[in-house]
Parts: sequence; C-alpha cells; structure tokens
Amino acid sequence: MNLFDRISEDIKKAMLAREKVRLEALRGIKKEFLEAKTAKGAGGELTDDTALKILTKMVKQRKESARIYEENSRPELAENELAEAAVIEEYLPAKLSAEELEKELRAIIAETGAENASQMGKVMGIATKRLAGRADGKEISAKVKELLS
Repeated sequence: MNLFDRISEDIKKAMLAREKVRLEALRGIKKEFLEAKTAKGAGGELTDDTALKILTKMVKQRKESARIYEENSRPELAENELAEAAVIEEYLPAKLSAEELEKELRAIIAETGAENASQMGKVMGIATKRLAGRADGKEISAKVKELLS
C-alpha cells in the first residue's frame, strides 16, 4: 500500500475514532497529496519520494507556526500545531542518529572524493537526495561542513 492509500485508510479510522486533531492533520496531508497529483507535469502520479518531501515540508511548517504562536503568547494554538506535526511525523521514516548521520556522510564524502569545504556542493547534492526525510537539511549541512574542514 502506498502512502496516499495509507493516508486515506487512516482518515477513515480517525473519523470512526473521532480523533479531531489526527483527522485534521490527515486531511491536510491528503489535500497536499491531491494538489501534487494534479499539478502540471505530475501525470496524475504521486511517488512515495515526492510524498516524503511534502510531509517533511508540512512538519517544518507546523513547527514554525507553533514557534510563532509561542512567541505571541498563544500556547493553545501552538499545542494544536505541534500535535498535527506529531501525526504527520508518523508517516516519515525514522530520523538518523548523530552517529548514523556521520557514518552516512563519511561514505558519501569517500564516494565523491571531496577533500575540502569548496567541494561541499558535490556532497550536499547526493546527501540531500539519499537522506531525504531521515535527516534535516540544516543538520546535513552542518555535519558536512564539519567533516570537510
């Protein structure tokens, strides 16, 4: 079962269980997936790779919104955003630990033959594709910079 079908099934379950926050988050995911499917050039298809990118973006948006709500003394709204982010994160692959991330990046650096910070772009291009959904871009960038220095 692909991610789109799994989300559709989980929407039904959330409706039956009357889980309001979960249902809202899942409906938001489905909306984004449908927009991506019908986008020009998509051909009515949604690959799991594209779906993971969408989910990662959605989690990032929810966390940013929660931070803004916190800054503006609206903890009830921040709490809702964080709850939705937690639901969306359930559909993402497990995050890499710091050790696993370093191991993966060392392998990519060896593969590309990069030796200094000026070759960081080569490593980042491969790393962001290979580690999509499993590590944040900022984490990858910081670690690559550290390893190439």
